[in-house]
Amino acid sequence: MTRPGRSGVGHQWAYLPDVAETIAQLLERAAELEPFARFHMGGHWDPKGERIYEAIDAVVTAAGGVKPRRKGFPWPLVTALSPFVTLFRELREMRYLWRVPLRLDNRRLTAFLGAEPHTPWEDAVRATLVGLDCVPASTGARPASVAPVARSA
Repeated sequence: MTRPGRSGVGHQWAYLPDVAETIAQLLERAAELEPFARFHMGGHWDPKGERIYEAIDAVVTAAGGVKPRRKGFPWPLVTALSPFVTLFRELREMRYLWRVPLRLDNRRLTAFLGAEPHTPWEDAVRATLVGLDCVPASTGARPASVAPVARSA
């Protein structure tokens, strides 16, 4: 596993199906939103920047795999090549997000929707690793899902 950040720096993660469900719920109520309304998701907060790696280790080893090695992200290489590779220039610009904790406040979102779609951490990691073919689906991974939402007709 490549680690873009360092241990001890909190990081926030969002599970894509939860993001999609949040957007769908907001779109269903688009008429109630002011122009350019802005909402933040709480997602999953990893206070020390380690929980994601621990969860991946747990899912992989539970599936009978070998605990993945962790290695640092090649920031010096990205920096050296950033004048020539647009993607690397953009990655370098966003590096600060891995150096300082950044946690978004979802109070406005939950006040508007009532609750934020939130798949439990372990289920989200397991479903993601199954979807990426990193572990077999037979490991008991449940399909990605969020709580059912009552949809207007």
